[in-house]
Amino acid sequence: MLKLDGSIHYLKLNNLKILHDKTAGTRNFLHQFPFKQYMTAVFCWLLFYSGSLVANTISAGVGKANITNLEEGMVANDSLYVKALLLEDADKRIVFITIDVVALEEIGHIPEGYLPTVRKILNDRFQIDPGNVFVNASHCHGIPSDDVIEKTISAVARATENIEPVTLGFNKAQEDRISVNRRIKLKNGQERDIRHAYSMPADDAVEDVGKIDPEIGIMCIQTLDDDILAVVYNYSCHPIQGVPSRGRRDNTTGYPGYASELVEQTLDEGAMAFFFQGCAGDINPVLYKNVSTPRNSETLGVLLGSRVLEQINEVEVSDVALIQVVNDFVRLPLADLSGTIDSLETRKEELIRSLRGNSLNFKTFLDLYLRYHLHEEYPSYYAHLYLHEKKLGKEEFSIMDSENKALVEDYEDNISAMEEITVVNANLSLLKKHQKNYESAQDKWYEAEINVIKLGNFVLVTFPGELSVEIGLNIKKQSPFEHTYVAAYTNGYLYYAPTDEQLKNRGGAQEDSECILGMGWQKIFEQRVNEILRNL
Repeated sequence: MLKLDGSIHYLKLNNLKILHDKTAGTRNFLHQFPFKQYMTAVFCWLLFYSGSLVANTISAGVGKANITNLEEGMVANDSLYVKALLLEDADKRIVFITIDVVALEEIGHIPEGYLPTVRKILNDRFQIDPGNVFVNASHCHGIPSDDVIEKTISAVARATENIEPVTLGFNKAQEDRISVNRRIKLKNGQERDIRHAYSMPADDAVEDVGKIDPEIGIMCIQTLDDDILAVVYNYSCHPIQGVPSRGRRDNTTGYPGYASELVEQTLDEGAMAFFFQGCAGDINPVLYKNVSTPRNSETLGVLLGSRVLEQINEVEVSDVALIQVVNDFVRLPLADLSGTIDSLETRKEELIRSLRGNSLNFKTFLDLYLRYHLHEEYPSYYAHLYLHEKKLGKEEFSIMDSENKALVEDYEDNISAMEEITVVNANLSLLKKHQKNYESAQDKWYEAEINVIKLGNFVLVTFPGELSVEIGLNIKKQSPFEHTYVAAYTNGYLYYAPTDEQLKNRGGAQEDSECILGMGWQKIFEQRVNEILRNL
């Protein structure tokens, strides 16, 4: 019988019991026994300590490669990485790969055929089944080097070279200072999202905002010498805050890179941090639209990394001897977007027709706007002149003010219409792109790869798209396992995957416009995940 308890290992063979205290480095024999039994026990203990009793342990190895694009003219704000975490039990190997890119194909700079190519090479060289390869994109907007496939393979190769027995510990934390739901619920029943592509709605039009998921899922992997080999952490937020830069400000690992850097610098030498992006489809960094201070994702990364470090010492060590993997494909309906496109085209024409001629330009508008908002009672001159006119029975200033106020209001209406036109134009272009693909597709369903990986009480669900946060919260709530997390952006990319409720707003926000899925997809996906979790 083998038992792990903190830093003490117990090995019992029939009536023989050996206690090995790793901290003190001593052995105490609790019973007298003959020499033959002694030698047998020591031999078995050595087998255990060297990791040869693989049936009772999980083994792990880590590796990484720098994929920063250093081409001439490219400004590298920080280093991009692909990292590999190899885990194996008695009969299977799996590998988690995290990569500092926006997505696996479709958008961004990953070459076509990346995933099948990587899977095939890993199967041929390292006997890793293609279904046991899980690649999660952090969704940062960094630009990788052209040899990203070769670098991915090299990271996995390094992981296979240093594999050793490990223990797994799990914990969770809360961090609510980093993220905000980017979908804004308006008083007219519609929703708008927070983007740099168009302006924010007026404050008096806003009614509510959506949820966030502040939970950080943490897995700590330690060697049998109690050295930390790897820290896996899962969090949900778009890493799009950027950094101050003379080049592309979004060519950065974003907050996940800074968080992982802090964790790695603080822990044992060689320890590696693996960030798994969660359900960030409708989650933005807080103060994303701030124009008063430089936008710098390092601050957010330090907050997240510090919270992870706080909880590492409190992990609950689990006796994990078996890796469970369920691979599946779910058929999700595609959306015919023609009706939404027609509606938006009609709305665009209405907005254009609503624009009215106005004698003001921006210079005179701004002057009058400030005047009439700062000094409502006496906007055009000092109070005494208004009072003087009133005594004389005149209304020249009052009449002028009424005319000017009407011009300002009309100009404001034009601004609002033009702002809405930018929203319509941005979302129309997304809808038209996906409608073109829908019309050319013979099969009106999408085969989405999903995976469920179970390590003791730690469960990771994967999905190849940008899931809205509510879907992740639903899966966590219904899971029978305490440590259940969702890694979106994994093993593919099918664009945004909003809730069915959010899809009722199709055309009003990026998440529901940059979406190829039709109504009902959410129920199909969540039901299938719940079935898998209940049968584990």
